[in-house]
Amino acid sequence: MDSGVFHQKKILITGGAGYLATNLITQLRETDCLVVRVDRPGVQRMVLAGKMTLRDIEADLRDGAVWESLLDGMDMVFHFAAQTSVYVARQDPRADLAANVLPMLHLLETCRKKSFSPMVLFSGTVTQAGLTDVLPVNEDCPDRPVTVYDLHKGMAENYLKHYTHNGTVKGAVLRLANVYGPGPASGSADRGVLNSMIRKAFRGEALTVYGDGGYLRDYVFIEDVSQAFLSAAAHMDHLAGGHFVIGSGRGHTIRQAADLVAERSAIRTGVRAPVVTVESPPELSIIETRNFVADASRFASLTGWKAKWTLTEGLDASVAALMAREEQ
Repeated sequence: MDSGVFHQKKILITGGAGYLATNLITQLRETDCLVVRVDRPGVQRMVLAGKMTLRDIEADLRDGAVWESLLDGMDMVFHFAAQTSVYVARQDPRADLAANVLPMLHLLETCRKKSFSPMVLFSGTVTQAGLTDVLPVNEDCPDRPVTVYDLHKGMAENYLKHYTHNGTVKGAVLRLANVYGPGPASGSADRGVLNSMIRKAFRGEALTVYGDGGYLRDYVFIEDVSQAFLSAAAHMDHLAGGHFVIGSGRGHTIRQAADLVAERSAIRTGVRAPVVTVESPPELSIIETRNFVADASRFASLTGWKAKWTLTEGLDASVAALMAREEQ
């Protein structure tokens, strides 16, 4: 990370207590900067100390009135706040719209009306493209969203692109593959599945795989993702107005990943968790039947970033972090 890019900058991070934000702030902790992490009232935040100045604010980002005070003077915004469950979005599309689209619109309209011009980075998802026909997937793949969640993520992304093209802000979107690694647990049962497997394997509990577990996924380690966002901020002049696919570039079936979780955890714990197969539940979203491998070469060519962690290395680091936490 080029710490000079962030030196004495004022950085707003929404979803501040969450998984992405906590790991990003960890990467910034030894930089002389102000980090303002924003989250809804009542959430628990990890204590993170270092050279940075860290300020916590509680706010409901669905309320347009809160954004002026949040954005005033900010150099950068990492917008991570989101409702992340495909199933919750399907159950209540209006609430998902309010959580995943309106905050972005409030952010951008506040910038337009108040002449604020921060850099804005948004966390998208590779599932916005839907069920893709060709692997690996890059930015040229047309979007055919098959869930309400992905439809709304795409709407928020398009708002950011529109306001970037109109000169209000400089913004870009990183569409993330399956992120895993140490950090706070996801608030949604259908997110952070690999992390959930790691915790279960550590406890010796069975790991459940639907069907034959043959669908391909691209598992990308959280440190690589944090570095991608920092690299994006450092190279925004090359990225503004675009979206970029972020992944490891390596595909593993869900069954392969589960077996590897069991194997790597057993090396540390001495107990190998069983991997069991069950029938897919009838309510399973069609997006779960996708095959996906990322082609992040465009982002790499513009920023110099690359995914460094293999799945084995990332799993070992994740299990080690769990063990360290248990020993505290």
